[in-house]
Amino acid sequence: MRLNGKAFGLACSILWGATVFVATLSVALRGGSGELTSKLGRFYIGYQPTLAGSIVGLIYGFLHAFVFGLIFAGIYNAVVQGEKKQTETK
Repeated sequence: MRLNGKAFGLACSILWGATVFVATLSVALRGGSGELTSKLGRFYIGYQPTLAGSIVGLIYGFLHAFVFGLIFAGIYNAVVQGEKKQTETK
């Protein structure tokens, strides 16, 4: 069974983008600085645990997870294809 790379990437990006957005909003509304949100600023340029930062995190998270979802699906499909070829030759 093969994975559709675009669909898997989109699913990953929606999940991660929404997670970063909601986590940032919850920290921003409490007026604090969460451990996850403070570390995300190291990876996402311009990201801060603020209301505006939640939008920045949503965009970065969406793009980041989409790319990694595509890569994961490509690797998965290559492994499945390799295993399929091995079983056909036996």
